[in-house]
Amino acid sequence: MHSADWQLGRAPYYLSEEARARFSAARVEVIGTIAELAVQEHCDFVVVCGDVFESNHVDRQVLVRALDKMRAAAPLEFFLLPGNHDPLDASSIFRSPTFNEHGPSNVTVLDGTEPVQAAPGVELIAAPWQNKRPLADLLGEACESLEPTDGLRVVCGHGAVDAMSPESNNPAHILLQRLEERIESGVIHYVALGDRHSTTDVGDTGRVWYSGAPEPTDFDEIEPGNVLVVNLDRNGVQVGRHRVGTWRFEHRDWELGTDLDIDALRDWLESPDNKERCIARASLRGQVSVAQRARLDQMVDHYTDLLGGLEVRDGEGGLAVVPDDADLDDFGVSGYAREALSDLSEMAQSGDQAVVAQDALALLYRLTRAPA
Repeated sequence: MHSADWQLGRAPYYLSEEARARFSAARVEVIGTIAELAVQEHCDFVVVCGDVFESNHVDRQVLVRALDKMRAAAPLEFFLLPGNHDPLDASSIFRSPTFNEHGPSNVTVLDGTEPVQAAPGVELIAAPWQNKRPLADLLGEACESLEPTDGLRVVCGHGAVDAMSPESNNPAHILLQRLEERIESGVIHYVALGDRHSTTDVGDTGRVWYSGAPEPTDFDEIEPGNVLVVNLDRNGVQVGRHRVGTWRFEHRDWELGTDLDIDALRDWLESPDNKERCIARASLRGQVSVAQRARLDQMVDHYTDLLGGLEVRDGEGGLAVVPDDADLDDFGVSGYAREALSDLSEMAQSGDQAVVAQDALALLYRLTRAPA
């Protein structure tokens, strides 16, 4: 089984304290799901290709719970590759007293480039990160002196492939052509990669893959939440995607101008089945009335409590609140209060205080509509 980018200990800053705890716990829980699937699919071993941990300084509780999950899966073997988040530097979590004391016998850290026997007739060639900024293609260097073998070789690496990266001069890029040449010559038979959180088949051989992260980590990931079951022999390879993730990130741009537009936004926020494990981001633009803005604020408050996380931001051009006479009549106030509303309405049209005035109008509208 091919996995990567567990990033144990990750908890986005923009989540509530309660949601952060659940998000972090899910990244540990998925280890059990991966182990169960590996047994069901008769996998000989699991490789985790880098960024096993969010950093070398995660809470001790995260580390010991993760190790315990893997221990419970014995005799299934786990092979862990240090990546850019958890490199083998002086503070390496893989060399910490806690890891040394509690690391189970079915967990092996791929801390060098020497071949490691993973199963009968199958060896691993690894390219661990020794620091956060390597100055060479670590994977290419690990494969440089390899000769053809009678067995099977799985190469485990972490980082960006040159053919998929816009940074053309990064010395740490994994050179795809060199890998494919070694595959064609029979020197290596499968390349298991980490770093890209979206499941991706790289190149033309069908033997170079990013597994993606088993739990998603951000909005820009295309297909996270998977692990790969790899059936491999010298004649071919079959790679199967299996969904294990339970969290999801959803992002959408919204043009608001009518009540129907706000209805559509509400329906989108209502749509996730497992709301407490959905993180949504809505980028808003357009023009609404004070009453519509007040309705929108109430809706955001409601779904902030329901969803795992909700971020509402201004899209291109932003969302303007444009009060009209009907809005002011809805407040049901007169005299001095009506004059103050008129002043706020004028301020909301333009100027440095426009956004503050718009927020004040929406809040006042909600207060005047609240039950006595």
